[in-house]
Amino acid sequence: MPAFALNHMTVARQSFAGLADLAAALGCVGVEARDDLPGALFDGMDPAEAGAVLRDRGLRLLALAEVKRFNDWSDAKAAEALALIRTARAAGAEAVSLIPRNDGGGMGNGERQGSLRVALKALRPMLEDHGLLGLVEPLGFAACSLRVKADTVAVIEHLGAGATFRLVHDTFHHHLAGGGPSYPSHTGIVHVSGVVDPRPRSEEMTDADRVLVDGADRLGNLAQLRALAAAGWDGPVSLECFAPSVHALADPAPALRACMDHIRQGLAARAA
Repeated sequence: MPAFALNHMTVARQSFAGLADLAAALGCVGVEARDDLPGALFDGMDPAEAGAVLRDRGLRLLALAEVKRFNDWSDAKAAEALALIRTARAAGAEAVSLIPRNDGGGMGNGERQGSLRVALKALRPMLEDHGLLGLVEPLGFAACSLRVKADTVAVIEHLGAGATFRLVHDTFHHHLAGGGPSYPSHTGIVHVSGVVDPRPRSEEMTDADRVLVDGADRLGNLAQLRALAAAGWDGPVSLECFAPSVHALADPAPALRACMDHIRQGLAARAA
């Protein structure tokens, strides 16, 4: 059965301490913190103090998000990445999240691989110097410069950097990108969310459609998780929902627990 984690985006209205309390109450192994939510990162706490808040509750800081447009490398991007890496290190994080540009640029064959190679080569010593992993998250949106996992895996293997970089397997983005190989040996974390609205076609789905996973899920979350598990992957499964309806829950704990139970029961039923 998967070990669950909680991405702060799912409970975006919760304070950082509230995120920690909720994750601990749900039996999660850790959380993912974000710098793209309203308010200061860690609610203005010193990173070391924020890390202590988690450890006091038996939680890991699995990742700090995010270096945006990481594959659009420049001196300014290097400074931005190093600042986040230093913050992540101070907080005791295990990884930083690397999000590709998603504006329709840098998508040409050869261009996207070259830009990725430049960025990973520059990031590698930064991450290694601070004892962190880089979690690369291909996005399934049509405008994304890094939709295909094979591109990322090929560059990581070409650089011999498999000890430094891992993939994020996001069930929403995997579906939008048309599926394909999952590369479990290269996967560092799985993000799960569901789409239950029957109206949008896959190419029309947006982050706002991403709710908690239940029996009406259209993304094949259970099938994706079964395939990863069958290939030997047993890392954390982090709930990452963007839908306003999820953010608006006054008490999200019951809904989060129901989602986790649905996933557990679905995986157990197939295994039986």
